[in-house]
Amino acid sequence: MSPRHRRSFLALATAAAASLAGCSTGSTPVDGPGTDQPTTAPPGELVDDWQYDPGDLEQNDDGGSGGSSGGANVSYESTSADSGSVGLAAGGAKDVNNFRQNVEEGFLPLPTDMPYEGLFYDYYFDTGNGGDCSSLFCPRYAPAVSADPLSGETERYLSMGLNSGLDADDFERKRLNFVVVLDVSGSMSSPFDEYHYDGDGGDGDDRPKIEVARDALTSLTEQLRPGDRFGVVLYNDQATVAKPLNAVETTDMEAIRGHIEADIEAGGGTNLSAGLDEASALFDDVADADPDEYENRFAVLTDAMPNLGDTSQGGLQGRLAAESERGVHATFVGVGVDFNTEIIDAITAVRGANHYSVHSPDEFEERLTDGFQYMVTPLVFDLSLELDAEGYEIETVYGSSAAEESTGEVMRVNTLFASDREGGETKGGVVLAKLRQTGGSGSLQLRASWENREGETSETTATVDVPDDGPEQFANTGVRKAVLLTRYADLCRNWAVAMREDDGEPPADGIAPADYGDLGRWERQSTDLAVSPEYADRFESFAGYFEAEMAEIGDDTLERELAVLERLADASVTTRRLGRSPRA
Repeated sequence: MSPRHRRSFLALATAAAASLAGCSTGSTPVDGPGTDQPTTAPPGELVDDWQYDPGDLEQNDDGGSGGSSGGANVSYESTSADSGSVGLAAGGAKDVNNFRQNVEEGFLPLPTDMPYEGLFYDYYFDTGNGGDCSSLFCPRYAPAVSADPLSGETERYLSMGLNSGLDADDFERKRLNFVVVLDVSGSMSSPFDEYHYDGDGGDGDDRPKIEVARDALTSLTEQLRPGDRFGVVLYNDQATVAKPLNAVETTDMEAIRGHIEADIEAGGGTNLSAGLDEASALFDDVADADPDEYENRFAVLTDAMPNLGDTSQGGLQGRLAAESERGVHATFVGVGVDFNTEIIDAITAVRGANHYSVHSPDEFEERLTDGFQYMVTPLVFDLSLELDAEGYEIETVYGSSAAEESTGEVMRVNTLFASDREGGETKGGVVLAKLRQTGGSGSLQLRASWENREGETSETTATVDVPDDGPEQFANTGVRKAVLLTRYADLCRNWAVAMREDDGEPPADGIAPADYGDLGRWERQSTDLAVSPEYADRFESFAGYFEAEMAEIGDDTLERELAVLERLADASVTTRRLGRSPRA
């Protein structure tokens, strides 16, 4: 039995035993953050503290359809690749579902639909776990020399494997002060597989986004347990507290789930900043909770198209940064094919933040069941890797939301979250640096430093030799997979940009940018999928390289990216929907 399945079995067994015990005088006391108890006390002693009435939120007449008006209870043991340890993964994006979904539905994705750290988190990596690890964080380094499959240019890389000495059998998330902030604006009434602002739909899931969001919220409540506190904020033109931040063990959670299904409908504008304000206020009494015992986190369920209040990127990111400074961290869950990753990718590039997108019921359930404790458990902050080498400097960093803050000598990562390990590999467990050779070859002197949840700093040093010989040389399959996925993401992002290029004349091999008319900066309209002849050739050529590398690495789960490449390579030169007729 795998560590993950063993943990799930033990949790279920503990809950069943507690239920059979049938304490009739009230809820079982909570002894610590790692307790496994039923999520409710016996009937008759619980409080239904839902305070929202559908009339509490006023709505504009346009219904939101038009333009804008403006840590863990853990132990550390000496672990190796084959033992039951927990790994680490970078914060920021946690998937590329929105990219794949847009391509499948015949829409042109945004470049931000393909975040590097999100793509990495979809896969497991050999993180170079050579030697024992008995600390919170044990970075391991793996160099690579490889020729670019399209240009033929020799490139050099260095991966950082994100290893930890956390013991999987003892790992439990901390208690949560948890607030869900739900977007109930008009755009959330449109089908899950359609773009709200033009009504263009695909052939997938036609349920309203608000229905998917209600299901998501209900699923989130199932992950809570005694010792946690839970609250709900709803927002459209304005925001209101639907449920105060109160203890789960004294709350009638079944009644709350009933209200979620019965009371929440969509309509009005999208004032994200108002929703964040109300969520922030709920944390005022608990923001100073002991970080060794509690995680303060709010999760925003939205299609991310704010059009009221403060819609500026800097303003919204500043709000998240201010919350992070006082120990309140953010998760965004994107709903729908028109989820605007551009704004979310920008504003969640702060300490302790991450974001996901809903693609299918199965994937979503996986995120919220097996993956919930990882979603809410940041462990390492302000990671910095300093490179001291006469012959090399850092050219680009992939897999970190703080990549733009990196320089020629320093690589930065804002947050590392706990992450699953299976078969000696870690889910999303790498950050990759592309190196520029500035002189003769030589050794890389590396110094990594970081903080834990309590603000204590640590550092390690290492020496790594970059191979002198030519390609193809990889220290392990982890760095090889990271290089492959980085090149794939580069190609997809470059294509998405090229198809939107416009110098004032109709682009020769692309399509004109969408005319948003009176829509706001973040209100997203559909653009038909288009692949120029040049990019069709690139996708076809790269697909051959991708398939060969997939075989060398031995990871069949990479098939889903190969399918995307083949679909793009086969796409018509003219704008059209894959599998459907062109629009008039």
